[in-house]
Amino acid sequence: MNKPPVNDIFVCVFQALGNVIKALVDGAHSHIPYRDSKLTRLLQDSLGGNTKTVMVAALSPADYNYEETLSTLRYADRAKSIKNKPRINEDPKDALLREYQDEIKQLKEMLANMQSSGASTQ
Repeated sequence: MNKPPVNDIFVCVFQALGNVIKALVDGAHSHIPYRDSKLTRLLQDSLGGNTKTVMVAALSPADYNYEETLSTLRYADRAKSIKNKPRINEDPKDALLREYQDEIKQLKEMLANMQSSGASTQ
């Protein structure tokens, strides 16, 4: 059984990652191809999920790495354009309890305001 060259594997993985980033940035796609590689599947929550993510681009000042550096900058620019909408992960019961606590606090404040305004008019 012949193994594919390592470079071919990296090309496929980074192409799949580029496709996911493109789909996330465009926003027109209803399907995001996370399952196209193991890397994109692992990064699913980081790329388009409920997290804030930092991506580092390594660049080279050498002139013989010009094409690689330019490609990396384009890739980083696309990745920078991903917009996530993080939300608090909480149990629906906990959310309902928090809403009730907020409502009780508001009602207590209203009652205190009514009592203080009623006491000043008497």
